[in-house]
Amino acid sequence: MALTFYYGAGSPYAWRVWLALEHKGIPYERKVLSFAEGDPKKPEFLALNPRGKVPAIVDGDLRLYESAAIVEYLDDAYPNYGKRLFPGSVRDRAVVRRMVCEADNYVAAAMNRLARSVLFTKPEEWNAERIAAARDELAAELARWSEAFRGDYLAGPLSAADYTLYPLIALALRCEKKQPDLALRERLPQRIGAWMQGVEILPFFPKTWPAHWK
Repeated sequence: MALTFYYGAGSPYAWRVWLALEHKGIPYERKVLSFAEGDPKKPEFLALNPRGKVPAIVDGDLRLYESAAIVEYLDDAYPNYGKRLFPGSVRDRAVVRRMVCEADNYVAAAMNRLARSVLFTKPEEWNAERIAAARDELAAELARWSEAFRGDYLAGPLSAADYTLYPLIALALRCEKKQPDLALRERLPQRIGAWMQGVEILPFFPKTWPAHWK
């Protein structure tokens, strides 16, 4: 029986898992939850994830949530599927895990401040200074990452680190759709922009793009 993947469009954490599933080539059934309909807070989903957030997976008798844990599980439980999400030596894999932690602890925090200020605030309540500060904080954080590359991808080979960072930046850039003069993209380091293009040309990438963003 195929693994079941519970997904919500636009969630960078659910997107991370979808990219990992496609990278590995693991068979799965995708269940799309609607945020507008409150699906993650309904009893049937809370039975899988009591925190009421996507993503979650069901694999046989295993029910697992938290995207970082899911990605590691996929790599360990399906070692003969596709390429490793945590490739290389013990030290190389430690670097990937460190980058995942940094993205979740620092990039996500800056992205969330920007998203709350733009996407989840009514335009008439926007605070220009707060928005600019959140944008600049994220741009400064990404400048650190532009110096961290170990090859074409973050840790050298394509890895869980890339699938963690990309959706966070993509959601931040989505803010420009709502506020065109945000000017975040022009503040992205050139290395980050080129890397994002490299992720976007992966053959399975278009399949994972959030449907309501098209």
